[in-house]
Amino acid sequence: MRILICEDSTLLREGLVRLLEDAGHTVVAALPDAGGIADAVVESTPDLCILDVRLPPTYTDEGIRAALALRATHARLPVLVLSQYVEERYASDLITGPGGALGYLLKDRVADVADFLDTIERIGAGGTVLDPEVVQQLLTRRARDERLARLTDRERSVLALIAEGKSNSAIASTLFVSEASVEKYITSLFHKLDLEQDDQGNRRVLAALVHLELGGAQPQNGTAS
Repeated sequence: MRILICEDSTLLREGLVRLLEDAGHTVVAALPDAGGIADAVVESTPDLCILDVRLPPTYTDEGIRAALALRATHARLPVLVLSQYVEERYASDLITGPGGALGYLLKDRVADVADFLDTIERIGAGGTVLDPEVVQQLLTRRARDERLARLTDRERSVLALIAEGKSNSAIASTLFVSEASVEKYITSLFHKLDLEQDDQGNRRVLAALVHLELGGAQPQNGTAS
C-alpha cells in the first residue's frame, strides 16, 4: 500500500515510516505539517493518508481540517487520524462528514504493532475503525438516550465492537459466541436504533453513535472545540 504520513513529531514520523516500510508498505511522503498535503496527495497518489490531529503552526485543528478537506475532495481516499487524547468532537466531524474509509486512533495504539498494522489494512480495504476509548465515551455519554436504552448489555457490546471495525467473526471470538448469534444481535440492534442494515451498516452505526452523543445536533465540519 502507498501511504502518506503527516506528523510533526520527527520521532513518531520516522518511526511510522520504518514500521510501515518494514511491513511491506511504501511511504510516498512524510510531511511535518499540513501545508503541502493537498499537493502531495495529487503528486504521490497514496492509497492511505495518516495525519496527526494537532499540527503546526497552532497545534489546534490543522490536522483535522486537512483530513476533512481530503475527505471532501478525495472521497475514496482512506484516512487515518491519530490523536494524543480522546477528542470526541473531532471524531464527530470526521464520521458525519463526507468521505469513505476512516480510522480514528489514539497514538498509544501504535505501540501494539500487530494491531496497528491490522488496522492499516482494514482501513485501506475500505473499513472504518474507531478507537475503543472513543467508542466507550460515545456510548457512556449518551447511555440514557432512548434508543441506546433499548439495547441489552450484549447488544451494546456488539455495537461497540462494530464501531471498532471488528468483523462478525472477530466479534464472535471476542464474546465467545457463534457468528450466527452475532448476526442476530446486529439485526436486533439495528432495529432498535431505527437503522436499516445494508452494505454501509458499519458507517451508519458510527454515524448513529455520534448523532446520539450530540443529542441529535449536527456537528459543523472544520471546527473544533
